[in-house]
Amino acid sequence: MAAVRRLQIVNTDDEAPTRRPPASGIVRVAIATRDMKGLNAHFGSAPKFAIYDVTRDGWEFVEAVGFGDTSDETGSHKTDGDDKIGPKVAALEGCHLLFCLAIGGPAAAKVVSARIHPIKTPQAAPIADVLERTRAMLAGSPPPWLRKVLASAGVGPAKPDFEED
Repeated sequence: MAAVRRLQIVNTDDEAPTRRPPASGIVRVAIATRDMKGLNAHFGSAPKFAIYDVTRDGWEFVEAVGFGDTSDETGSHKTDGDDKIGPKVAALEGCHLLFCLAIGGPAAAKVVSARIHPIKTPQAAPIADVLERTRAMLAGSPPPWLRKVLASAGVGPAKPDFEED
């Protein structure tokens, strides 16, 4: 089994630090990264995932999850039975969205079955840009696919809210 490392910012007032689920109105976002600065990795070969809670007003770092053994992006699969996808999906439990440069079909199926919506981006981008785009979607009128993700995660309404006149 692959080694998984977690780095969290801990409130020293807490007796025992735990990974808390996102609160209501918060979208938990995982970003595949090589350097904790940008969205710049494929899902299977990502050595790290930066995890943030995003709201309409901003975002907050939750944790970094690192993996000791990743794929080499050649597209070939090892036959030794070593599951590299399962531990990554398990480590992202509680996330609503996953941003990566690429993700294979079987990996995407596992991510979706874990109720995480994978989003492939065509090119690398700074993490702050990804978070700002997500924040802006939440602050405006989220597209239908995001409303569906929010509703299935219990984060928001399935349909847009209309203010009374």
